[in-house]
Amino acid sequence: MYNQPMLRDDALKGKTIVVTGGGTGLGKAMGTYFLKLGANLVITSRKADVLEKTAAEMEKETGGRVLAVACDVREYEQVENVLAEAIKTFGRVDGLLNNAAGNFISPTERLSANAFSTVIDIVLKGSVNCTLAFGKHWIKEKQSASILNIVTTYAFTGSAYVVPSACAKGGVLAMTRSLAVEWGKYGIRTNAIAPGPFPTKGAWDRLLPGDLAEKFDFKNRVPLKRVGEHQELANLAAFLISDFAGYINGEVISIDGGEWLQGAGQFNGLEAIPNEMWDMFAQMTKSAKGS
Repeated sequence: MYNQPMLRDDALKGKTIVVTGGGTGLGKAMGTYFLKLGANLVITSRKADVLEKTAAEMEKETGGRVLAVACDVREYEQVENVLAEAIKTFGRVDGLLNNAAGNFISPTERLSANAFSTVIDIVLKGSVNCTLAFGKHWIKEKQSASILNIVTTYAFTGSAYVVPSACAKGGVLAMTRSLAVEWGKYGIRTNAIAPGPFPTKGAWDRLLPGDLAEKFDFKNRVPLKRVGEHQELANLAAFLISDFAGYINGEVISIDGGEWLQGAGQFNGLEAIPNEMWDMFAQMTKSAKGS
């Protein structure tokens, strides 16, 4: 059941949603489901050719309308252009999904200052640029709207070897909670999703090249012993951006099969101990008590 659509067919009918990083991977999966639920869709990324191809595929699959606008979210003027084009095409925008991201897996001391800045600029500054541009428009127009930010579970735990991303996503999470309070009075809801492992071909190949992905098997880190299905993430995103979640504001929802909790517990690694060894430990404990 976890790869089945969740909401009724018209759940996003008449709404226009902008998805950054919408040309590939999880952004494409979430955008496709928004279309199936009746939304108009605007997708952005830096690569115009990829966007156009994706937009054509999405329209063919869903029968919906997709506007593709090339945009580097690090550049505020380009973000303002996305907003203007969306309004020109669809009349209004009702939701923003900040999904554009960049990441390196590396010992931090091996990163240049420029590499660090690149991730911060795409993830944090990019999300800020989009949120500011769209938020100012909605406030001026006295229009209710929904912002959904894709973060990560290590936004609240931190993680070695992805320090720039952890810093940036932690900032996005702080912005989510802060604006939920500040902009709630304008009818603008701000929430976040923290996904665990949801494999995508491009991103995982870049992060874990060669046979590293097999060696670093994420399923072993997840209590449910599987990775996420794209539809599961799409279901949650569609719900949070829809009016059905109209009283959810400032929330971050983890969808990771319990992965971050397993990593957080000091003794959780003891799962690797076989039953026979536990029996031996029990005998040793009884002997120690008896002495």
